[in-house]
Amino acid sequence: MMVELGVDTFGDISRDQTGALKPAHQVLRDVVEEAVVADQSGIDFIGLGEHHRTDFAISAPEIVLAAIAGRTARIRLGTAVTVLSTDDPVRAFQRFSTLDAVSNGRAEAIVGRGSFTESYPLFGFELEDYDQLFEERLDLFAKLVRQEEVTWEGQTRSGLTQARVQPPLGPKGMPVWVGVGGSPESVVRVVRHDLQLMLAIIGGDPRRFAPYVDLYNRACVQLNREKRPVGVHSPGFVAATDEAARELAWPAYQEMFGRLGRERGWPPTTKARFIDEVENGSLYIGAPETVAQKIAATVRDLGLQRFDMKYTTGPIPHGALVDCLALYGEKVIPRVREILGQA
Repeated sequence: MMVELGVDTFGDISRDQTGALKPAHQVLRDVVEEAVVADQSGIDFIGLGEHHRTDFAISAPEIVLAAIAGRTARIRLGTAVTVLSTDDPVRAFQRFSTLDAVSNGRAEAIVGRGSFTESYPLFGFELEDYDQLFEERLDLFAKLVRQEEVTWEGQTRSGLTQARVQPPLGPKGMPVWVGVGGSPESVVRVVRHDLQLMLAIIGGDPRRFAPYVDLYNRACVQLNREKRPVGVHSPGFVAATDEAARELAWPAYQEMFGRLGRERGWPPTTKARFIDEVENGSLYIGAPETVAQKIAATVRDLGLQRFDMKYTTGPIPHGALVDCLALYGEKVIPRVREILGQA
């Protein structure tokens, strides 16, 4: 199959022309406008991440996606990720099935545990239940996507008996991906539930994830599951030249990872490490040809059917993000397919 090429954003709080941080409501409107550009530029998918922090504007991605659905015609719409551990699977299903209806079948779900834990106290859950919450909620969500009538029982929410949840999905159903950060148990879980694997590779040589793709393929055989598309989510940014891309992305990258480092006890990030990630790791930053060559290599090396570039990392200005999306859709995507012999 032809590789699908998408983008992701968490709605990172950006700066205005004066350098001041924008209010979240303006960033949300910017995200809608960015999605319109992505649609017009030929990008296959846009995913919006769910977060509950002051540095990201999107906490209810399906609401924003519904607004995007009314402004776009062809781009597929999804989350990146829905934090299913602290959500109700029935309500999550209803949001997605509603989005699928109003977008004429363009919805996708990427569900996961999330990389932050703010949602646990916010919604009244305990971190000690981290594993059980995700396992049970994923099990129920997968059943709701596949079955018109669901009977289910678990420990973390009330059971269901012959429940019919409204609105139902259309006859084509809906793709469901599971975001995985790199644990073998998580890869096998995706296969057990017969869902699609999305590897979150945010640092280091992407080829180090090849064993996880191999594990996925072997688990499909052992558990008698159909092999489904495998995707990768990684950060990146496109500008007219390599130098311009690096100079635009570095200050925002430094600001974001400096803030996270202070929270988590990491050492300060350096520009030398940033450049090393750009040249040898999992930052897809540069001119269209540079980014296309790097994406094509990752797709080929890991045997992927989907690559999603997170085009926001820190407070990059909205205008630069719009330019990035146009270059990604109009220059990078056709070039990746040409390199892979899919043009």
